[in-house]
Amino acid sequence: MTAPAGARARVAGHRARFEALFAAWFAGVEERFDVPPLTRFPRRALDLLRDQSLRGGKRLRVAVLYEAARLVQDGDGRPAGLDEAAVAVELLHTHGLVHDDIIDGSATRRGAPSVHAAYRAEFPTARFPDGERTALGLAVLAGDLAAFLSVDAVLTASAPASVRQAMTEVLVRAGAETVAGQMADLERDFHPLPDAELLHTVAEFKSARYSVLAPLRLGLIAAGEDPAAHTERLRRYAVPVGILGQLRDDWLDLFGDEAATGKPAGADLREGRRTYAVRALLAAADRAERATVEAALGDRECAPETVARIREIAVRRGVDASLRADMQRWARAAAAEAAGWRGLWRADAVAFFAQLPAALAPPPPPLD
Repeated sequence: MTAPAGARARVAGHRARFEALFAAWFAGVEERFDVPPLTRFPRRALDLLRDQSLRGGKRLRVAVLYEAARLVQDGDGRPAGLDEAAVAVELLHTHGLVHDDIIDGSATRRGAPSVHAAYRAEFPTARFPDGERTALGLAVLAGDLAAFLSVDAVLTASAPASVRQAMTEVLVRAGAETVAGQMADLERDFHPLPDAELLHTVAEFKSARYSVLAPLRLGLIAAGEDPAAHTERLRRYAVPVGILGQLRDDWLDLFGDEAATGKPAGADLREGRRTYAVRALLAAADRAERATVEAALGDRECAPETVARIREIAVRRGVDASLRADMQRWARAAAAEAAGWRGLWRADAVAFFAQLPAALAPPPPPLD
């Protein structure tokens, strides 16, 4: 088994175990969450959050969290509070997805209706004059509920009070930083051609800090290690992995298979998002090609044929190859940082973090 395949296998193993844990947590959520009597809207919100949360996903955050604990602890035993921290990071992710889909106007998520789209279907304006406002309000509140339940998961964890407090601090800060990152993401789209540093900053705050850095910290805390002693070391790993992940998402939006991504190709174009892929395309295109791309940006009715034509331009101008090369470069940077952890932490867990970036990056383009 190759090194990236080994990391992918470990991620899959963590995902398989966590799915049952997450389902069990949702099965008992109403016992812990005091739902107002004689109401159905709160329960419907929980149903939609449960459906979206359990619908799939790579569970990369969960794998990072469990492997972070293994950096310190021998064997496969899980320290107190680790499972609850895993639930918390995935609930925080659900919160982000619900709000992302509202902001982006996305109708689908993981191959099924987004929470906002599900509410819109339940409150069509033909029957409910204020249906759109109601659907929007309920979707916002459902996303907020996921965030608060995330905090509750660590506050009520079966762990010492000091561990619960430290994990809560990490989780709350990660949530706040992610919201700031989402705001920076919206600001990015006001720049005709955002520079690479702005894109990297957005990726760090919107992705790296809560998807990689927070799970690393939470896993170490649960295992009895103080992450404050390793702040720069962890950040030097998390930021390249976060940028790699954002590059991969942007690349998949233009070049990926809809059956695999669960979203129509070109969603970022239709939403007017000046992503890594769109920026590279605008920078590489000639004047006529750039006009084609600019016309599609923000056009929610942009036809699949137009997206296919833009994809052809991107391939012809080397955008596919350059994005793949960028992902490989960030993967190597993260792997090199993790390799430097040898001798500090347990070798098998260090090997996982050294292998993970290559497992996330698509292969380089074939040679002509």
